[in-house]
Amino acid sequence: MTLHGPITNSFISQRLRLNYVDWGNPDAPPLLLVHGGRDHARSWDWVAEELRDDWHIIAPDLRGHGDSAWSPDGNYEMSAFVYDLAQLIHQLNLAPVSIIAHSMGGNIATRYAGLYPENVRKMVNIEGLGLSPKMQAERDAIGIQNRFRQWIDDKRNAAGRTPKRYPNIEAAYERMKAENSYLTDEQARHLTVHGISRNEDGSWSWKFDNYLNIWAIFDMPREDLLAIWQSITCPMLMMYGADSWASNPEKDGRIAHFPTAKVVEYENAGHWLHHDQFDRFMADVKAFL
Repeated sequence: MTLHGPITNSFISQRLRLNYVDWGNPDAPPLLLVHGGRDHARSWDWVAEELRDDWHIIAPDLRGHGDSAWSPDGNYEMSAFVYDLAQLIHQLNLAPVSIIAHSMGGNIATRYAGLYPENVRKMVNIEGLGLSPKMQAERDAIGIQNRFRQWIDDKRNAAGRTPKRYPNIEAAYERMKAENSYLTDEQARHLTVHGISRNEDGSWSWKFDNYLNIWAIFDMPREDLLAIWQSITCPMLMMYGADSWASNPEKDGRIAHFPTAKVVEYENAGHWLHHDQFDRFMADVKAFL
C-alpha cells in the first residue's frame, strides 16, 4: 500500500486527548515537527513530504490547537505544553529524537531539550525563544499588579467573545492570505483547509482556542530559564526571518546562552520563514540534520 498522507492518532496528557499525525517509516530515526501558536500539525506537510523517506516524522497538534482538546479552564501555561511534549516523547518511546519547531513550539521544545538533554539529538528552532530582552523589559516595566489586572480583564473579555465565523472557506482563506503575504495561494489554501472546522449553522471557524490569545500571567524566573537553555547539549540551528517581528538572538545577546547553537537569517522572509523561503529552508535543514 502506498501511503499518500499521514495517519492521525492521539495520546493522553493531563486528562486531555491530544492529536498527532504520523507519516510512517517507523524504522527510521524519529523527527518531531512542533508548530507554533494558533497553527496546527498539518502546516508541516511540505516539510514532512521532503523528509519522510529518511525519517519517522510525527507532528502533534498542541493543546488548544488543531484537532487536540482545549484546556477546560482556558489556561495555557508553558509548563503544560512542555509536559505534553514530554508525554508524547515518553509514550511513543521516541528518545533520542530530533526536533524542528516553530515559534511557540520552539519555545516549548527548547525547554524540553534543556530539561532532558540526553533525549534530543539535534534541534532546528525557528524563531522560538519567546520574548526578546527588549520586549521582556517593556513587560516588566508595566509592573506585576498592572499586568495581573490586565490578565484578569483579558480573561473576562475572552469569556464573552464568540469565535469569529466565516460564511465559507474562501472567506477564511482570504484572512489567511492577509495574515502572511508571503504565502502562495496553494500554501494559504492548505493551511486554511486543515485549520478550520464547520459550525452547526454551516459557517466556519478556526480550530484554535481563543484563550490562546491571552498569555499566561506567570512563567518561570528568568534565571531559571537561562539555566535550562544553558543545559542544552545537542547541536542547534536557529533560524530568523529578516522581515519578522522576532528578535535575532545574535543581535540581542541571547545566543550567549546556547554554546552549541548557530543562527542563520533569511532575507525576504517573515515569521513563517519555513513557508516563505521553503527551498532554502529545506536545503539548510537537510544539511544540518
